[in-house]
Amino acid sequence: MKVVERYIMRRTFAMFIGAMLWTLAIVWTTQVLARLNLVTDSGQSALTFFELATLILPSIIPIVVPFALIIAVAQTLSTMNSDSELVVISAAGGSRLIAARPIIILALLASVFSFAVDNGIDPYARERGRQLVAAAQADLLSLVIQEGTFRKVDDGLYVQVGERLPDGQLGGIFVADSRQPGTDLVYYAKTGAVLQDADKSMLVMSDGVVHRKSPDGDLSVIRFTSYTFDLSTFSAAAGSYTMYPKDRPLPYLMNPNPNDKQFQKNPQSFRGELHRRLTEWIYPLVFALIALAVAGDARSHREGRIHPMITAIAIALFVRWLGFFVTNQATTDPLFSPLVYGVPLIASLVAIGFIRSNKTMELPISWAEGLSSMASRCREFLSGLWQRLTRRESSSGGTA
Repeated sequence: MKVVERYIMRRTFAMFIGAMLWTLAIVWTTQVLARLNLVTDSGQSALTFFELATLILPSIIPIVVPFALIIAVAQTLSTMNSDSELVVISAAGGSRLIAARPIIILALLASVFSFAVDNGIDPYARERGRQLVAAAQADLLSLVIQEGTFRKVDDGLYVQVGERLPDGQLGGIFVADSRQPGTDLVYYAKTGAVLQDADKSMLVMSDGVVHRKSPDGDLSVIRFTSYTFDLSTFSAAAGSYTMYPKDRPLPYLMNPNPNDKQFQKNPQSFRGELHRRLTEWIYPLVFALIALAVAGDARSHREGRIHPMITAIAIALFVRWLGFFVTNQATTDPLFSPLVYGVPLIASLVAIGFIRSNKTMELPISWAEGLSSMASRCREFLSGLWQRLTRRESSSGGTA
């Protein structure tokens, strides 16, 4: 590899790592916040939460890697063009392959990394994540004894504990049971406890009353000295989990178990997931080719109507959206399966065509002018808003 090629690869790789880490952090944070209530509602420890948050990473890495790569390539080449480095390379007789070769190598490494994560790590991380969620939902002891909050044990069944007493007993127990259509049961008890008997979990309530509202509207109140709720059925149901096609490893998708209930319900979903696994890893290479077609040539500063990164990301977003669309359709309609491979292949061929012909892939002029006009209007609006706020502050300060 030539010195110039090592220089380009080093700059692109550094930019790629930075873009990937920042993008991964943002996407990971949004995904973690969406799952925060699930862990906190079941009273799990911080260690369980961080383990679950870590298990999310393998599922978002294959999505983030292509966009981090196109940002790195577009920004590196755009900066080199602004610094006239691409012009010098072109004037010295160098072709676009000098810039393309290290970027293609980096894209191939990113694709292999994406394939390894998507097929070697993500399925097992998803399975472990489902185990943690099921264990959190099945831990009814911690679910029930949380003080002062309502806890959903099952559809139509809620439990609240007022306090935990020093002797391990529970005080101020409230249970609302509306699982039977037309009948509402409300239990109040002064004290109680969660007891384990073999494999059974039981909520024993003492010194309380039951309010029963029948379907015809009659209300009856029954006092009891002791009442037992069998929670083992809810614990077993909460402790089970379903494995979907995304949770399965690649060998399983190639040869699913015929007795798998999810496979029996929708066999095409397994085929669609298999097609996705075999194509998703290609997108880093596709995006690198798009970035090369957009920003890989030396150009005059007067020629650019819009920043190459904006053009590259806009085209990449359209290609990725199209890929997501046909992949989702392929899980229900086998006619879309060839298109799962066709989208990255066609996008790559189009980008290669621009590179070989020494042409620049750009947005239509009308789109570029529209985006520039929109950006100008936004700047004018923000500038006017800032001036009005400044005048208002200065006038209020003078009045004071």
